[in-house]
Amino acid sequence: MKLGILGGTFNPIHLGHLRVAEETGEDLGLKKVYLIPSGMPPHKSPHPIADFSHRLEMARLASETSPILEVWDIEGKRPGLSYSIETLKLFHSHFGSKLELSFIIGTDAFIEIKTWKEYQNLFRYASFVVINRPGYTAKKFLTFLDSLNAGFAWNPERKCFCHPSGNILLKRDTTLMDISASRIREMVRKGKSIRFLVPEAVREYIEKVGLYLIDESTG
Repeated sequence: MKLGILGGTFNPIHLGHLRVAEETGEDLGLKKVYLIPSGMPPHKSPHPIADFSHRLEMARLASETSPILEVWDIEGKRPGLSYSIETLKLFHSHFGSKLELSFIIGTDAFIEIKTWKEYQNLFRYASFVVINRPGYTAKKFLTFLDSLNAGFAWNPERKCFCHPSGNILLKRDTTLMDISASRIREMVRKGKSIRFLVPEAVREYIEKVGLYLIDESTG
């Protein structure tokens, strides 16, 4: 069973997130790509983050029209901080030994992976699909990958980096969409339109609930 994961704060989820998930799932032949809203992200201040229930509902609304995208509230059900290593373990426990899991992540997030809990063990539970971002050269990426001391080795036949566990690391290009959640929140606060940055159902939900109207700097 080939499944993918795209995790994130999704505060709010936007078309950039959705396009990456859809393209990657289609390109790699994944049965489903699970969107996993973070419960309590360990690396971000909790003050400007909308309640998990809102972020979960927006992700569900956003994925309704896709046959490949699913939303799982797995991190909202766990108490305390949300760690990716725990999520990956739960995926394997839930889906069983035949699971082939791909963890989709942008280059900008991947280069911070050393700050993640048990980061070297992450590669034992999933293959990593690293989405190229502007400004990150191949040389810079290779240097960083070597610094992980995770045992990755380039396989020229498969055109990917192979891990001793049998999992792999792929570099992928997707449609570049220069959209940021922080910018969307700022636009909402200033009363500006966010049409065509988020799905219409998400825009309507934000407006109905009144999310992001308070200045984040004030908490």
